[in-house]
Amino acid sequence: MPNEDSYELVMLQAEEAMDKALGHLTQTFRTIRTGRATPALVQDLHVEAYGSDMLLKQCGNISVPEARLLVIKPFDPGILQNIERALLASDLGVTPQNDGKVIRLQFPPLTEDRRKQLAGQVRQNGEDAKVAIRNARRDANKDLERLQKDKAITEDDLKRLKDEVNDLTKRQEAKVDAEVEKKTAEIMEI
Repeated sequence: MPNEDSYELVMLQAEEAMDKALGHLTQTFRTIRTGRATPALVQDLHVEAYGSDMLLKQCGNISVPEARLLVIKPFDPGILQNIERALLASDLGVTPQNDGKVIRLQFPPLTEDRRKQLAGQVRQNGEDAKVAIRNARRDANKDLERLQKDKAITEDDLKRLKDEVNDLTKRQEAKVDAEVEKKTAEIMEI
């Protein structure tokens, strides 16, 4: 009887690594600007406040009153300048407007060239996620071969489990493709 714990652990680790790659891709896509303003564009920016490094979402409320406008209202008006500095240092490409109480970020419409550039970036991020998924498959296959070499599983089990890993890889890559397609459509939408 093959050692179920060992190959189940390999399968679980492979699935976790692939899910992690997909989760990272989704998180990356949240920070890529589309035609609309969204708090996800700025909420994870680091702001120097109270002698430590904080996330912007911990420093104030971020709202979207209009499709291309973000308003940031700090919990403490004393850190307004720090938030403004963090926004200027980011790669948003938008100049913050500080009125002493809130910061407004007015996002201009994306040009066609910028849309194409962002779509290319999305495709590259998708390829990076697929590489991470394939690396997880490679690692799982190596672990399974080691188990077979150590006589923990049979040759038939090895083939069956490698097929399962390949099926898992294909499903995860299909999810990546769907995310890339969805984000590209959002970016190209005028």
